[in-house]
Order: sequence, then structure tokens, then C-alpha cells
Amino acid sequence: MVRVAVTGLGPVSSIGVGVSAFADSLRSGRSGISRITSFDTSGFPFVKAGEVHGFRPGEHLSRLDPSRWGRSSLFAATAARLAAADGGLDPDRIDAGRAHAVIGTTSGESQVLEALTAQILAEGFAGQDPTLLAQLPANRLAHAVSEELGLAGESLTLATACSASNYAIGYGYDLLVAGEADVVFAGGADAVCRWAHAGFFRLGALTEHACAPFDRDRSGILTGEGGAVLMLETFEHARARGARIYAELLGYGRNCDAHHPVAPHTPSIADCIRLAHRNAGVKPEDVDYICAHGTGTPANDLVEGAAILEVFGPEPPPVSSIKSMIGHTMGAASGFGAIAGVLAIDRGFLPPTVNWEHPDEGLPGLDPVPNVARDATVRVVQNDGFAFGGNNAIVMLGAVA
Repeated sequence: MVRVAVTGLGPVSSIGVGVSAFADSLRSGRSGISRITSFDTSGFPFVKAGEVHGFRPGEHLSRLDPSRWGRSSLFAATAARLAAADGGLDPDRIDAGRAHAVIGTTSGESQVLEALTAQILAEGFAGQDPTLLAQLPANRLAHAVSEELGLAGESLTLATACSASNYAIGYGYDLLVAGEADVVFAGGADAVCRWAHAGFFRLGALTEHACAPFDRDRSGILTGEGGAVLMLETFEHARARGARIYAELLGYGRNCDAHHPVAPHTPSIADCIRLAHRNAGVKPEDVDYICAHGTGTPANDLVEGAAILEVFGPEPPPVSSIKSMIGHTMGAASGFGAIAGVLAIDRGFLPPTVNWEHPDEGLPGLDPVPNVARDATVRVVQNDGFAFGGNNAIVMLGAVA
């Protein structure tokens, strides 16, 4: 049986760029939330997000010209380049046709779209900048990874919103297990933008100052941005080149309940958890940590928590949400969760849920790892990702014996 290894990690986040900075911030519970600078927030009562300040892609990229690419594509390419470097892989020394890029997103090149919209409003359709138009297609997120690393395998962008990175990781798993790939760069990328901020505000899902998942008084999300890419390889390929293996990608589960455009659904999430466990060959009692979707909205956390309690019983494993630190990074969210899960296994700690103050009586027995990271031996991680439209995706990660 083909086994899938995680050999490189590439986080580009509001709490750090690269594995060391990201891991240190997770362990310290550092918040990356600040006042929005990506767009004019005049008229918005809520003005905070998890932006990646000082992002300089040219310091990391070898082949792409940053001036030709949108911010989301640059997040994806930079994260992939970091993952390759972290895993000690020289892309020029592998079979390029068996190396693939699969990137998830919610908004694609959202900032490019907003800039073009402004030009249309000011000057009509003829006023659009051709350079910006060339940057707009969402498929460029995966293409940026392929071009930066010289990959000639499949280049695919998946737009399943906030679970998109887990979809990408699962797709990468299938490519490797089916024998169609040696290496897959999988994850997600999105940029902070006006329309997402406004949309979540109009939905009543945005909070003002701090995201507090699983807290009794939680009131909503804060948007965020970044790129999160994992380098996946077959064990055979990784061991042949002497690579360090962080963890094993054990499997995944995906389903779509089509229950409601935006409301999560406990029965289908519970079914997705069971599906992920079955496909990964694990039982609930094997799971040491759940990296939750944990958006901080009253509905999501109650539904997700209820599904966890349904599957695991009254004493589930610790459940924390890193969105409390980096905000909701949309298509990159479950990619960051997967990286956090790998680090939990590799470095022996549970990332905390910061901003947590009061237990929710509706979620008895749920341990959110409140505010302070916890040392732990972690063998199996469940990483949750859920999206509007009922697109549920969960990946399972395990320590390597």
C-alpha cells in the first residue's frame, strides 16, 4: 500500500512566515490581528483582520516576477517555495511530470477583482488595466506554484471556500496513492479583501475586536489572509532522497450535506468525521487532538462541537482553533490547520485557543486548550474544514513509527 508523507511545510501567515516563526507563535499564543490596511475601512464599524504585514515575496521567489501576479498567487507560490526548502527538495532534480500543484481558495485574486471593479466604475469597461486582467483568473494560484517550482504535473485550483485546503490535501493524497504522482504541493491561499469583510459583516458573522472560538460569549469571525502549503510525497520517494518525514497523511473524509447555503449541519459533520476515521484506519479513541474549524461564530462552534461530542462521546480529545490567532484565512484556513496539526505531532504541543474566557454550557466536556499551549504526545490529529454550501472536508494526520 502506498503511504503518504508530509515532508515540507510552508506557512505565510499574520503570525509568521516560515516554519520556525509560525510554530513559535502558535506555541506562544501570539495574535496576528491588527487594524486593516488592505483597503479603506471608512464606513465599517469593524476594522480588524489578520493581515500579513511586510510580505515581500521577492525575498523568497526564484522564478516569478511579483509584479505580474496577484497577492493570493504570490501567497501560494511563496508558501510552496518555503515548503520545498523546508523539505530539502530541489525541484530541478525530480521528475517534473510527476510533481503536481493543488491549491484551494475562496476568493481567488480578490484584490485584483476589486481594483478592476474600481476602474470600471471610474472609467467604464474600457478603463480596465490589461495587466490586472491577466492576473485575475483563479487558476493562476496553482499555476504560480507550478511556474515557480518548475512543475509539469497537474495544476489545479479548487474553489470550495473555507474547506478548500483540505480538499486540496485530499486530492493530493489520491494522486499519490493512485501512483500518478511522486510529489504534490497542496494547500490554499487567499487575501484580505473588502467584499469578504463586508459580506461577513452583513451576515452578522463578523466580530469587532477578537475571535473567541468555543467561548460562551463568542460573537463572530475576523477575516485573515495568507498561504499555507504542505509538501506531500510517497514514502518511497521521500526515503529514496533521504527526506525528513514530519508526519503521515493517513487519509481524509469529504461530504456535502447541501442543507443550507451558510448554516452548518451537525449530522453531516459527524458523518464526515466518521468517514475520515474509516478512510484513515483510525478509531475515535486513537485521536489525540482536533484542530477545529472553530470560526468563533455562535452557530459554527455549537454545531462543530456537537458533532465532535456525537462521535467521541462526553470526553473528546482536546479541541482548539488557531483562527483565534490568525483570523479566518478562508481557502487557506484548513491548510494552516494541517500545518498546525503536523507541528503538534512533530514538536509535541497543542496550539491554544486564545481569547477564551467562559465555558459554553452547550458544549459540556469540550477542552479548547484555553489561552496557553500545552505540551503533549500527539500521535493522531484530526483537522476539520467546513464551508458554505455544506462542503465538509477533514484530513487525518499521524506520527510515523
